[in-house]
Amino acid sequence: MSANRDEYKKAGVNVEEGYKAVTLMKDHVKKTFNNNVLMGLGSFGGMFDLSFIHEEGIKKPVLISGTDGVGTKLKVAFELDKHDTVGIDLVAMCVNDILCHGAKPLFFLDYIATGKLEAEKAESIVKGVTDGCLMSGLALIGGETAEMPGFYSENEYDLAGFTVGIVDKDKIVNGANIDAGDVIIGLPSSGVHSNGFSLVRKILNDNNIDFNTKFKNTDKTFGQVLLEPTRIYYKEVKTLLDKVNVKGMVHITGGGFYENIPRVLPKGMGAKIDKNSWNKPEIFDELKRLNNIDDNNMYATFNMGIGYMVIVSKGESLKAIEALKNENLLGYIIGEVVSEEGVSL
Repeated sequence: MSANRDEYKKAGVNVEEGYKAVTLMKDHVKKTFNNNVLMGLGSFGGMFDLSFIHEEGIKKPVLISGTDGVGTKLKVAFELDKHDTVGIDLVAMCVNDILCHGAKPLFFLDYIATGKLEAEKAESIVKGVTDGCLMSGLALIGGETAEMPGFYSENEYDLAGFTVGIVDKDKIVNGANIDAGDVIIGLPSSGVHSNGFSLVRKILNDNNIDFNTKFKNTDKTFGQVLLEPTRIYYKEVKTLLDKVNVKGMVHITGGGFYENIPRVLPKGMGAKIDKNSWNKPEIFDELKRLNNIDDNNMYATFNMGIGYMVIVSKGESLKAIEALKNENLLGYIIGEVVSEEGVSL
């Protein structure tokens, strides 16, 4: 006897649309698979073979995990009806965190919850997730799409993700060997990334600016500028770990400079940052102008053009910059570690 789902559909859950969404997603997801993925979509659990650690000489394997979401940046995607990049944000927010400890990203799982499932929209979201996975060396080995009528509005959804990486225990980057005088290298952001959007939306609303308003003297709208995906720092981190002794790394997310930098520094140490040492995306100047925010509040909320920081000894700082340059990647010397707690700009 075939299942009759008419009553479930009357309650707002369209199982057939879910099947259609999975079918549309499959080709995107398969692009992320490698020889370590043991099962395709449809199994009850994602499986990833760790036998490769012997070939790569990982003697004391440690798994490092991270989870996150995209936050209220999704409101911009809803307004513009553009959903193919927020998945990159989702992967970036998880992967950039575990990279801070020197992890090699292994696999990713995503979760999409919505009031009304639209298969094509779900496919677009997952395409973004797979794009982010391909940028990070990740396999997308599973996920969940939940249709929850009455809990979410029909045209909105939420995203969450989870990633796992691996590192040799003797090579974990944790900041323990950071010394005063070490150099802080900043890696440029692509814009606001995925933090501070509650404040961004308030600023625009207070100034009667919608996401379709043209951004300054460009052919882009505010929404398009704000939807620029969060940069994934996989290539930069891999390059630096191969070429220099990385002492500590920082992902600049919510809390900006003031909260994130101290997380990697030993007790009693702080950071002195030269805020004129890199080029800042124009969106930050515009947000500051529109709301007359002082620098302290800007650097306490936003990445201000630096999405990631790497700490190396002074003697290796130029070598690190050159290593990035050789891979067509960009880094700035933006400050140093000091023997006084706190972050000064």
